[in-house]
Amino acid sequence: MIGILGSGGFGTALAVALARDGKPVTLCARNADHVEEMVRVREHRRRLPGVRLPELVSPTSDVRDLQAAEPVLIASPSQPLADVLAEFADILSGKTLVACCKGIDPASGLGPASRIERAFPRATPAQLSGPGFATDIAAGLPTAMTIAATDDRTAADLQRKLSTSSLRLYRCTDIIGVEAGGALKNVIAIACGMAIGAGFGESARAALMTRGFAEIVRFALARGARAETLAGLSGLGDLALTATSERSRNYAFGVALGELGLSDPAVTTEGIATARAVAGIAKSEAMRLPLITVVAEFLCGGLTLAQAVESLMARPLRRE
Repeated sequence: MIGILGSGGFGTALAVALARDGKPVTLCARNADHVEEMVRVREHRRRLPGVRLPELVSPTSDVRDLQAAEPVLIASPSQPLADVLAEFADILSGKTLVACCKGIDPASGLGPASRIERAFPRATPAQLSGPGFATDIAAGLPTAMTIAATDDRTAADLQRKLSTSSLRLYRCTDIIGVEAGGALKNVIAIACGMAIGAGFGESARAALMTRGFAEIVRFALARGARAETLAGLSGLGDLALTATSERSRNYAFGVALGELGLSDPAVTTEGIATARAVAGIAKSEAMRLPLITVVAEFLCGGLTLAQAVESLMARPLRRE
């Protein structure tokens, strides 16, 4: 039986896809009223309206129901991940734990699977990432993503357990690269959305995607990742989806910023915290990440949109 901790859109979509392929899933949520509704109507009305939960999905609000699950997919947002791990430590500490969130923690500078490894030395951490919208996965549309674990045997086992007829997983052992690609593409997506929202055009967006991808690679390699990982689904593939679709929260957030010409730090978007965390790392390690740094400064209110553009366009000319 597969466990999923977190019943947001992505966690529920994975539960639907797995159960549709005959794999029993325990879907654990904190809100008992929400669980009661899912049990009663067999649907997540707010995030996936019209998508029926297969009978093999068992919603619960009791985390102890995950004791028999292996693996457990952690589908909570990245920012409260530390609280989730601490709250459920007695259940999770010795399991195979697959992080399904994306982001760089401002406090530790680590991605989700690396944070799991630090919190639970006895656990087996893994990272699921790549270009996959919850609505597409729940609808059974063809989707491909990456599953990463330090050991290839573990990655292969997870690949077999979590792949379905509509969700194809590729495996790798480069957790750092998969974490970096999934996290930093959100920052670049914000920048691309800003370009479109401000009316700078699709050529500008293409330039931001390309130069942004170069910064993702530069950051990941400095942390020990492999370049081929970033050229795959969890790097370039995820960036291509997130930086062009208005179904992407980060891209849509950027579009709104570009239209308004100012930032709204009250909006919860994964790319905001990641931009600030990575810009801090770049400064402390003297790493050249001009686009990510400018996005972070803009989000913190340190630059206007015009100043952000001027800062990037006035940089010294250099070899690509």
